[in-house]
Amino acid sequence: MKKLFVLSLAAMALLSCTKQNSFFTEQNTPYGVPAFDKYQLGDYMPAFEEGIRRQQAEVDAIVNNPEAPTFENTVVALDRTGSMLDLVSSAFFNVLEADGNPEMDAIANEVSPKLSALSDGIIMNEGLFARIKAVYDSRETLGLTPEQMRLLTETYKSFVQNGANLPAEQKKRLTEINQELSVLSLQFGQNVVAETNDYKLFITDESELAGLPESAKAAAREEAEAAGRPDAWLFTPKRTSFTPVLQYCDNRELRRELLTAYTTRCNHDNEHDNKAIINRIMHLRLEKARIFGYDNPADYILADCMAHDAKTVDRFLQSVWEPSLAAAKREAAALQQMLERDLPGEKLQPWDWWYYAEKLRREKYALDEEEIKPYFELGNVRKGAFMLAHNLYGLNFEPIKDMPVYNKEVEVFRVTDADGSLVGILYTDYFPRAGKRPGAWMNDICHQWVDAEGTDHRPVIINVGNFNKPTQGNPSLLSMDDVETLFHEFGHALHGLMSKAHYKSLSGTNTPRDFVELPSQFMENYCYEPEILRTYAFHYQTGEVMPDELVAKINAAGKFNQGFVETELLCASILDMDYHEITTAEDFDVNAFEAASMKKMEMIPEIIVRYRSTYFNHIFTTGYAAGYYSYTWSAVLDADAFAAFKETGDILNQEVAKKFRHLLEQGGTRDAKELYEEFRGKQADPQHLLRRKGFIE
Repeated sequence: MKKLFVLSLAAMALLSCTKQNSFFTEQNTPYGVPAFDKYQLGDYMPAFEEGIRRQQAEVDAIVNNPEAPTFENTVVALDRTGSMLDLVSSAFFNVLEADGNPEMDAIANEVSPKLSALSDGIIMNEGLFARIKAVYDSRETLGLTPEQMRLLTETYKSFVQNGANLPAEQKKRLTEINQELSVLSLQFGQNVVAETNDYKLFITDESELAGLPESAKAAAREEAEAAGRPDAWLFTPKRTSFTPVLQYCDNRELRRELLTAYTTRCNHDNEHDNKAIINRIMHLRLEKARIFGYDNPADYILADCMAHDAKTVDRFLQSVWEPSLAAAKREAAALQQMLERDLPGEKLQPWDWWYYAEKLRREKYALDEEEIKPYFELGNVRKGAFMLAHNLYGLNFEPIKDMPVYNKEVEVFRVTDADGSLVGILYTDYFPRAGKRPGAWMNDICHQWVDAEGTDHRPVIINVGNFNKPTQGNPSLLSMDDVETLFHEFGHALHGLMSKAHYKSLSGTNTPRDFVELPSQFMENYCYEPEILRTYAFHYQTGEVMPDELVAKINAAGKFNQGFVETELLCASILDMDYHEITTAEDFDVNAFEAASMKKMEMIPEIIVRYRSTYFNHIFTTGYAAGYYSYTWSAVLDADAFAAFKETGDILNQEVAKKFRHLLEQGGTRDAKELYEEFRGKQADPQHLLRRKGFIE
């Protein structure tokens, strides 16, 4: 009786929770998007727990199915498990990244080990793996389509690579490692957000801001007013705040102070210090790699990527590093000469580079980015990206009002094909806020897939950024880097939106890490093409299209400062590989490790690595471990892909666009190398990238 009474109480609690918790009911939203406007903070943990319970029950049903294992009742059934947990996770983690708070951080810390335990429990379920292996072993006799075969082989490989074949003791240890890593990565990212928010530099003397554009001063004034200091200008380590100072401010000491604040985040021996976390993460990753028989984490991680192993990545990075560093040295010499005019005898420092590069660009090309920004109003740039997708693929973007959103700054668009059919839903969230992590990204809110009845569930995608907020009297005006970022993330969005896979785990951006940046970086090629600029570069005050003279200046300067750009990117990639090629579990000094890496690659001191270790979110929180090289690897692909259009004399060539759209639609249903070579008819030629950068003629 006591047991029945306890069960009754549990059922009543669940019923009560169901009545109040929006995750337990049909979303009843347009296009099935999450009901962001209805979710309460207290909804998440009960919904996570119920979602975990339901997915485990779904997996148990597969394992306990008395019928012999088949592709449909085992492999496809597994791919379709977890619908409630998918909803809760996508809603929660999207909001956590874009509009989080300490309460959500606490929930994330509590639930992440549970999610890791669920994943490991599924992977290491002997009954489930036995069924999958039975189907895999008979795969050649099943008459599967290429996509079905891909799902089967990728599912089997995933189980093996994540521990299904390990002995019980190692399975137990692997589960412990994964749970600890899930918490450590969260803590790392939370520290970066907290440290970024904590630093505030108030300037009360306007003379210290000489050279800074009025738009940047206006933004800093509004930030100060919001912080309760209407008498000052506020600067922070957020890129939208400190980049204009580095680029334009004559005050060398202010440039030094802000760049130092940015590059020393989470490296101060305080509660937000990430050095001990880095040590622990790398020790656990090495232990995990060794469990699977690898000498280092990189080889374990890369086994399923296009590059396949660390030596291949190292050779690739070195081949691009040498011409990049040579170009950076030439640029440093030119900037040193400019510095000598102002400060005879002084040595060029990292906080001088952007300032003198901007001066040199104005001198050499008569190009001032402040002259360009009025033509890059955020709404117009987004329209330009939309128009490009229309001209390439026939897509149309229609704003939708009164959609459920988690923040009033979020906008939503209905995306349709040329025939009017629904392609998907796109959310955009472009402005910085205290609870948003730095950077820009794309996420799936809802995956694309086809259910058993043949219904194609179209995806819901979000693009998130940290662009300049509008100020009093001025809209959000983008820098050239911002424009490229918007087009880049929109390329990821298109990859997700145009997916035509049947299975969730193969749809959209579920591709190898060193392939996934191809669709995004491909879009960057179009930003400053004259015929594309004419579709979006309108002066925000006059409506005048960007003059041909200014367009010509932008393109003439297209190869300017590319040694710097590529070198700071590549040295971050090499630093990432150095971390993940470690073979010893001894504690190490993070700053000394980083310094040794820079010394080994002969990095020049005038340039700081794009992401220093203690805030390198890509490799310690967001899945790019031993994968940051993929931006350059994919750059070879994107430059080669764009050359396919250029070779026709038409950058919007419809025949080539149709073939490239087919590549995007495939998601992870095909081998990435085969898919690309099918599109291009050959392997990618790295010469196109080196030529685009100006490193070779």
